[in-house]
Amino acid sequence: MLSRTRIQIKTPDEVRLMRRAGLVVADVHAALREAVRPGVSTAELDAVCAAVIESRGAHSNFLGYHGFPATVCVSVNDEVVHGIPGPRVLHEGDLVTFDCGAYVVDDGVQWHGDAAFTTVVGGRYACETDRLLDATTNEALWAAVAALARAAAGLAEGRGARLNAVGDAVEEVVDSVAERTGLRLGILEEYVGHGIGTAMHMEPDVLNYSVRRRGPRLRPGMVLAIEPMLTSGSAQVRELDDGWTVVTQDGSRAAQWEHTVAIVPGGVWVLTAPDGGVEGLAPFGIEPRPLT
Repeated sequence: MLSRTRIQIKTPDEVRLMRRAGLVVADVHAALREAVRPGVSTAELDAVCAAVIESRGAHSNFLGYHGFPATVCVSVNDEVVHGIPGPRVLHEGDLVTFDCGAYVVDDGVQWHGDAAFTTVVGGRYACETDRLLDATTNEALWAAVAALARAAAGLAEGRGARLNAVGDAVEEVVDSVAERTGLRLGILEEYVGHGIGTAMHMEPDVLNYSVRRRGPRLRPGMVLAIEPMLTSGSAQVRELDDGWTVVTQDGSRAAQWEHTVAIVPGGVWVLTAPDGGVEGLAPFGIEPRPLT
C-alpha cells in the first residue's frame, strides 16, 4: 500500500519477494567479480550479467529502461554512473563500477532488486588515491546502512527517525577520511539513491549528503536503494553525447557502492547481500534482522 507521502510500504511477504530478486543481483555480482580481468570487454561482462539473470528465471530491470541498451551499467575510471557496455577493453588498474538489477514476478507483480560495486581490474590499484576512494565509498555505504539500522531500532522504542540519517552518515565518513588522510572526496548531488519495490525507482529520493530540511519519516516496510557515489576530485559531472554515461568534469576517478535495504521491525535486512548484511554491519556492532 502507499502512505500519504506516496512511499510504498511492503508487507513481510513482499519484502521476502524482494529478497528473491536481491539474491539474483548478488549472484550477478559474484559472476562479474569472477569474470572481470585485463583484456575482457565491457560487452562481454554485460553478457555475463544477462546469462545469470536468465538462468535464475528473473528479468533485467536495466535493459530497455528509458531505452538503456544493456543489462548492466559498466562505468570505468572517470565514468561515474550509467556507462554503456560495448567494445571497450579493460586494463590492469582500471577502476570499474558495475551497477545492475533484476526483478522477479509474483502474481503478475514485479519485485525489484538493485545494487552496485566498484572493483579494480587485475587486483592492483593504480594509486593510493584509487584505493582510498573505493574503500571510503564502501565504508560510506555501510555507515549509512548502519545509521538506518539504529534508526529502525529507535522506531521500536517509540523514537522518531528520518531518512536524513543516510546523507549525514555519508558526509561523516567522507569528512573523517579527509581529516585522517588529507584527501577530500567529492559527493555527487545530482544522482542519489531511491525507494524501490514494484518498480526500480520510486519515492523517496535518498540523498547522499546532509540537508537541513526534514526528510521522510522512516517506517518498517520501507525498502531503499542506498548508493553513495564519490569522486577523487570535484563532484561536478557532465553527461556524454550517448545520453547516458556520466563522467567527472575534471577527469578524476569515481566509485559507487549500493545495496537494496529493507527497514524491518527493530532493524534492517540488506536484500542484495548474500548474508543479509552480516559482514558489512559487523564493524558497527549491528546484526541484520532477516525475516523468517
